[in-house]
Amino acid sequence: MDLLTALLLLVHLIPVLATKNGVTSKSRKRIMPDPATEPPVMDPVYEALLYCNIPGVAERSMEGHAPHHFKLVSAHVFIRHGDRYPLYAIPKTKRPEIDCTLVANRKPYHSKLEAFVNHMSKGPGASFESPLHSLPLYSSHQLCEMGELTQTGVVQHLQNGQLLRDIYLKKHKLLPSDWAAEQLHLETTGKSRTLQSGLALLYGFLPDFDWKKVYFRHQPSALFCSGNCYCPLRNQYLEKEQRRQYLLRLNNRQLERTYEEMARIVDIPTKQLRAANPIDSLLCLFCHNVSFPCTKNGCITMDHFKVIKTHQIEDERERQEKKLYLGYALLGAHPILNQTVSRMQHTAEGKKEALFTLYSAHDVTLAPILSALGLTGARFPRFAARLVFELWQDREKPREHSVRILYDGVDITFYTSFCQDHHRRSPKPMCPLENLVRFIKKDMFVALGGGSTNYYEACHREGF
Repeated sequence: MDLLTALLLLVHLIPVLATKNGVTSKSRKRIMPDPATEPPVMDPVYEALLYCNIPGVAERSMEGHAPHHFKLVSAHVFIRHGDRYPLYAIPKTKRPEIDCTLVANRKPYHSKLEAFVNHMSKGPGASFESPLHSLPLYSSHQLCEMGELTQTGVVQHLQNGQLLRDIYLKKHKLLPSDWAAEQLHLETTGKSRTLQSGLALLYGFLPDFDWKKVYFRHQPSALFCSGNCYCPLRNQYLEKEQRRQYLLRLNNRQLERTYEEMARIVDIPTKQLRAANPIDSLLCLFCHNVSFPCTKNGCITMDHFKVIKTHQIEDERERQEKKLYLGYALLGAHPILNQTVSRMQHTAEGKKEALFTLYSAHDVTLAPILSALGLTGARFPRFAARLVFELWQDREKPREHSVRILYDGVDITFYTSFCQDHHRRSPKPMCPLENLVRFIKKDMFVALGGGSTNYYEACHREGF
């Protein structure tokens, strides 16, 4: 048994021996900490394994669950791209030898992997908005390029797509059998890893992947803010947030000693090592069960990794507690949330466009949305994370619509700031659409303070 398998067994992320009635343990990929099942103290290895999101366990999800008299009328899915090669290299160390070709007889595997490669190899012609048509449709380098989607990343989203297909298409018939191109709304940033992740999810989701019906729009901003990206106050919040990060790092003497030790091992200045963002490379090695780098001066060890990962977790925790990031998140997430709720309102009015919306994005897309929704307890987006907004119609009162929010298959609707008090105020079993509308059109600006009543005013308000 290798080290990674042992660690996976330790934290119950893969099946273990049957313990009761012949039923094996299920995945515990939680998105909100649970005192009953989490390690007794914060464990950086446990958190790193959750972040890796290694395929292999059949995932239980709560998507598509509602009282029988509700009808699903649209779903809006935000994903983070799947597992990728690092964006940064640790100087003076050998690049990790990870193969980015897609090979059927190599783990992790998915039953649709070969068909996916064959279909992508035919090419889409002019099916994408510029400049997406210049990007490769699947990974093909024996030694991954920086930021390239790995086979693990493709399999993660083939699984996501198949899971959503079983729920939304087979069970709820969200799309008709003769669905039209306009019933899908697809957007991605201009990175190959997001385009390929979106394609993998769609290939697992659609019963008939037809290039003539698949059109990805290009989104230049990772915030998916379209024509509303200029927001001076958002940038001020971000600058203050980055200053907070810097001060937290400055006050962590154990972290500084760890950087100094690692810099000595690879024989570079500490400042240069820190700038190389070593946690990105180390996480990739960890997720792929590859040894950390060694030189004639010694080896980077799991102890080094634990210190840096612990600081990263502490930084995320403090970030959620401070209002600086919340200000950034409210302004950063508003444009895409406003677009989403507008599409929901159009569907509620009877329009049959954008019944399934997919935004293939990044951690820096999902994290502000989670924070803006008031989900301060949610974990940082793992590889292939998915955040879903479902719109439901009450069959008994067809004019009434409700929403559900799910994060990695967990229903978090009643953790959101716009619906956490719903049960105390209403007997309705689901969160009314008007709660979300009011939150995005009004309450987000109230939370920012300053008396602003719209996005433009909030962005151009002076100071904090």
